[in-house]
Amino acid sequence: MSQERFCGLTSMSFQPLFKMKSVSVCAGFSVPQDEDELVLPLRPKKSPLNGLCCLTFGLVVFMAGLVLASIYVYRYYFIPHMPEENLFHCRVLYEDSVYAPLRGRQELEENVGIYLGDNYEKITVPVPHFGGSDPADIIHDFHRGLTAYHDIALDKCYVIELNTTIVMPPRNLWELLINVKKGTYLPQTYIIHEEMVVTGKVHNMRQLGPFIYRLCNGKDTYRLTRRLTRRRLNKREAKDCHHIRHFENTFVVETVICDGS
Repeated sequence: MSQERFCGLTSMSFQPLFKMKSVSVCAGFSVPQDEDELVLPLRPKKSPLNGLCCLTFGLVVFMAGLVLASIYVYRYYFIPHMPEENLFHCRVLYEDSVYAPLRGRQELEENVGIYLGDNYEKITVPVPHFGGSDPADIIHDFHRGLTAYHDIALDKCYVIELNTTIVMPPRNLWELLINVKKGTYLPQTYIIHEEMVVTGKVHNMRQLGPFIYRLCNGKDTYRLTRRLTRRRLNKREAKDCHHIRHFENTFVVETVICDGS
């Protein structure tokens, strides 16, 4: 006698996510009938060239930044601390409008030491070839805001407030001399004049700072003040004045120091 298996029809529904249509349950297993297919959208594939371009661009930017940083460090931290890069022997040709018809172009020679870490400059002017100027050692102390002139011919020191309109800061002067270091001469330039007068003697040398102290200690040292307008000196006054020609800029400066009357 044959056994008959009965198939029951069961209806199931799920809300609100999705619906399943009727399935037949027969002999302990079910067979889906006409089930809805779930189709997932496919993401567009990224081209490998996009990633390669981004990587290349980032690498170029990184290398450019590394090169610029290396140049900056070498220029502003490494070279300034090399002694041979802080000392300069310079000669400059200039014209003096007062003596131009008689002397033509004149030459000035000096040694320049620039100390960026201590923020000061030292200028050494040797005995000139054609006279008219005293040999001198000059210190421009930007930290103290002072300039000291050691007139070697007189063996006296003179101190005055630093004139930043004439004297280049150490960093600017260093860059100027580095740029012309390949040649022996600076570009031909001109001369300006400034006149100073002695106002009194300095008794406390240590207040002038360590660099000026080392230059002027043991020497008669006097304070100066600038004359706003330069006067024409008569013969008697000219005897009491001394000239120092030097440059710490793109032009030559003649400093005239006169004893107070």
